[in-house]
Amino acid sequence: MGNEIDKRLLELGVELPEPAAPAANYLPFCQSGKLLITSGQLPMKDGKLMAMGLIGQELGVEAGKLAAKWCAVNILAQARAALGSLEKIERIVKITVFVASTPDFTEQHLIANGASDFFAAALGEKGRHARSAVGVASLPLNAPVEIEAIIETA
Repeated sequence: MGNEIDKRLLELGVELPEPAAPAANYLPFCQSGKLLITSGQLPMKDGKLMAMGLIGQELGVEAGKLAAKWCAVNILAQARAALGSLEKIERIVKITVFVASTPDFTEQHLIANGASDFFAAALGEKGRHARSAVGVASLPLNAPVEIEAIIETA
């Protein structure tokens, strides 16, 4: 059957990066039983933030959705580092999406769709998940989005 998830990623034009090392005193992921929990992932691409600023001020919805997609890409990079293969993912259980946005911005759920749509495209049914989308005043390094995930493993 081969590695179906890697084939889907290739079709989507996504090559998983090397996972980001922790920037402080925490683990990039932690496994407890069958659950893999990732630390918050920023929209890193080619080793740097692919966008910076507040949604609703410096960035619009489409830029925010793209940033959320890259957070999801980095979650899969951490999952591959933890599990050795993405095929060991049973499902994405839940994601929490933090959106750095202006006080009057109320479409955090649209930003979260960037990650949700990517997970569904890359993982099929295994990528469908519960989620929360939360507006925050700011995020590390002036990132517009940060996402953490709970993943069930085989």
